[in-house]
Amino acid sequence: MLGGAAPAGQTVTVDLSGLRSATGIVRACMTQDAGAFPACPKDAKSHHLTVPADRSTRLTFRNVAPGRYALAVLHDENGNGKADRALGMMPKEGFGFSRDAPVRMAPPKFGDAAFAVGDRDVALAVRMRYML
Repeated sequence: MLGGAAPAGQTVTVDLSGLRSATGIVRACMTQDAGAFPACPKDAKSHHLTVPADRSTRLTFRNVAPGRYALAVLHDENGNGKADRALGMMPKEGFGFSRDAPVRMAPPKFGDAAFAVGDRDVALAVRMRYML
């Protein structure tokens, strides 16, 4: 490339549905590291967003390099920065994953939530779920 900047990457837009309230914040992370999913903070190269909760929340990740990613979303209703649980296991707050990956007694596997980012922008829809 002559005299130009390197490509900036793609935009990944995520429309959330099913938020039960506009209370608190929405935290999202997107990673390429299967070992760091869904706890993306373990991956220094992961993408993170925190936005105020709204019943029609849209997340926009910018400058995303091509690759295979998985996305995890938490509706942190009390804003304490963590996923609250009942009886040590069951989530008390809402959660969602890319590709509407199934949850069976544990978070989904990376492969179930993985999606590709290539040479075009990506649009995803994530349905939030609440156990309690």
